Amino acid sequence: EEDSMNSFICLLKKMKEVRLMEKVVEEKEEAFAERLEALAGQWRDLHARRAQLKAHVVRSGATVKENERLRTQALQKAKEEKEQNTQKESELLGAQRELEALTKQHQKLSKKLLKYSLFKRYLEDVVENSEFRDVEDVISFYKALVRTRKDLAQSQWGHGQLMEQATLLLRQLRADREAEMLRCRNEMVKLKESLDQAQSDILQW
Repeated sequence: EEDSMNSFICLLKKMKEVRLMEKVVEEKEEAFAERLEALAGQWRDLHARRAQLKAHVVRSGATVKENERLRTQALQKAKEEKEQNTQKESELLGAQRELEALTKQHQKLSKKLLKYSLFKRYLEDVVENSEFRDVEDVISFYKALVRTRKDLAQSQWGHGQLMEQATLLLRQLRADREAEMLRCRNEMVKLKESLDQAQSDILQW
């Protein structure tokens, strides 16, 4: 049951990750669409400017030098816009790759979510057949039980430490008592020997 609860907690985390991932994917898709639209608009603007520039050169009847200047400007402008477009295409490609990676990750999380859905149904059945209001209530109760169990384990460990210390102290006291008794016995033996010797001496006297 504990493994089931842990798995369900993992499921909730994965569900949250999936929702966040879906949000990120959606934002990336919107940004991707916006970039595409902006790029298309820039291409249209570029073609329009080129057409306007060409029409202006034709209408103006400027000198060869002026035409060359305008041509150089147009080429420089086109080069700059081409570089900008290349950069934007590179950014667009990077965004596309990132979107693909996010999509794969989303699919992976969706599979995990499907895998853990069994535990979700199990907890929903628990809620339905108990006094819990919802699944979050069950999880909160479970976490409280885990904390209580941890506190109890720590308390038992502390009690065990005290018992171990008390046992060691009792053993020490017993050892000291036995040593004291042995010393007293030895003294009694010596005193008895002295008494026997004294009685023997009295008989001799």
